[in-house]
Amino acid sequence: EVQLVESGGGLVQAGGSLRLSCAASGFTFDDYAIGWFRQAPGKEREGVICSSSYDGSTYYQNSVKGRFTISSDSAKNTVYLQMNSLKPEDTGVYYCAAVDQSSSAGVLYYCSGSAPGYWGQGTQVTVSS
Repeated sequence: EVQLVESGGGLVQAGGSLRLSCAASGFTFDDYAIGWFRQAPGKEREGVICSSSYDGSTYYQNSVKGRFTISSDSAKNTVYLQMNSLKPEDTGVYYCAAVDQSSSAGVLYYCSGSAPGYWGQGTQVTVSS
């Protein structure tokens, strides 16, 4: 059974940090592009960071550049989202995704939310001011 399970969300003050984890089972992350998405209250889900193992490219949404980083641990089949200098506007439900990169369309497409893949159930991140 394919499963993605996020963890690490919570309540943090502005300026603080959180690290989200996404553990995969039933498939290998190495074969997919990795994506972190978020959905703020009343807004559509948006791509935050997406990274392709095909060409090593990474897309960062402008609002998180310099603050968020993506990493992975192949041995644990787990990916991480390190979030620093958090702002209230970072509040939302964060989802990880293993995105099908067989199209070689590139990280912008993978972060559009339109590419097929597997999704986690999401974890809530709340940043207080």
